[in-house]
Amino acid sequence: MSNEHSYDQDRANELAWRRARLPGVSRRHFLQLVGGSAAGAGVARLDGHRHRLVAWQGEQAIVKPAPPELFVRNDANLEMRWEALYHRGYLVPNELFFVRNNSPVVPRLDASTWRLQVEGSGVSRPRSFTYDELLEMPSTSVIRAIECAGNGRNLFEVSHGRKIPGTPWNLGGIGVAEWTGVPLREVLERTGLKPTARDVMPEGLDRRQVKRPMPVAKAVEDDTLLVYAMNGQPLPPDHGFPVRVLVPGWVGIAHIKWVGRIEVSEAPLFSEYNTTKYVLIGSDYQAQTPALGTVLTTQKVKSAFELPWNGDVRAGRRLLRGRSWSGEGGIVSVDVSVDGGRAWQPARLREPNIDRAWVRWDLEWDARPGPQRLQARATDTHGNTQPDRVPLNAEGYAHWAVATHLITVS
Repeated sequence: MSNEHSYDQDRANELAWRRARLPGVSRRHFLQLVGGSAAGAGVARLDGHRHRLVAWQGEQAIVKPAPPELFVRNDANLEMRWEALYHRGYLVPNELFFVRNNSPVVPRLDASTWRLQVEGSGVSRPRSFTYDELLEMPSTSVIRAIECAGNGRNLFEVSHGRKIPGTPWNLGGIGVAEWTGVPLREVLERTGLKPTARDVMPEGLDRRQVKRPMPVAKAVEDDTLLVYAMNGQPLPPDHGFPVRVLVPGWVGIAHIKWVGRIEVSEAPLFSEYNTTKYVLIGSDYQAQTPALGTVLTTQKVKSAFELPWNGDVRAGRRLLRGRSWSGEGGIVSVDVSVDGGRAWQPARLREPNIDRAWVRWDLEWDARPGPQRLQARATDTHGNTQPDRVPLNAEGYAHWAVATHLITVS
């Protein structure tokens, strides 16, 4: 924590969360304990018929503080600085979690008037749910990663000599948190999910009404959630308050923030976010009509060092740290090279090692003066190992090849 007040507030929120998880304490009481009750949580109002955002006050591209020592800012997006994780634990605290927004401003919603409308040909009893109704439903907590599909976009310039337009992520467009909410399956069952239902498409209440479908099989998995709490605190505005979707293992665009509507259909569903955007377009990728390329779903295995990009460290022995992750499972091994890939050595994996989250690793490093080229290569539980190179695609998505981390030792 940066100051005593922040430390005290963080601990107070943690205590409230632990109390809230005791038997007999409702989700509503939890939000009251941390001062995040629906009455004061937001300022925007919704249209009662279509549940659209119709009024805006105090528009902001980013709501939370974004100090430069923690983030690289690009318009309405915040990239986490990896060096800020070096002395931290497994979870990324809310104040350090990256932000990716497709809309130019963060909607400030009033949970007391918010509604979740579930409708479409795939349900027999379409209806809406209030915030309080969600809080009273059976809940669960899971630790999972959310990662932007373009995380690592800058690395294509290094590997292919081509700078791709878009948010210039290095590898800081990822975070791991404890997410608490209602299984999406619970809501679908209460609206009479039909056996013939095929696709489920959540839609956000942001200005662009971002929406992206998933198959019913993914929607009803145990850890696909309608989330209302993040790391034991009410979901912050930047991260989707009052409710967002968690789709573990899938690219970040699937985790719809500020969700207000869910369409369930007996026919395949499409949006621009799985046809013209968030698809792999290029000569090495096959189009999946009506999409212009291969549709992105599961994230690949990646690794990053807890060091500044193109930064410097002091010479001498030090503990070299990093993290590796995969959207398909856990990590079984990480090999590290400190000489640009000529020699490799296994890193020590530290518990926990949670599927579709990440694992921390480290090894002793005798850092010698001069420019150094660090590399890490992880393998997940399904046998996927980071390759030396991946094909280029037009939007710079899914760079999961071994990355070279340049550092100067002085």
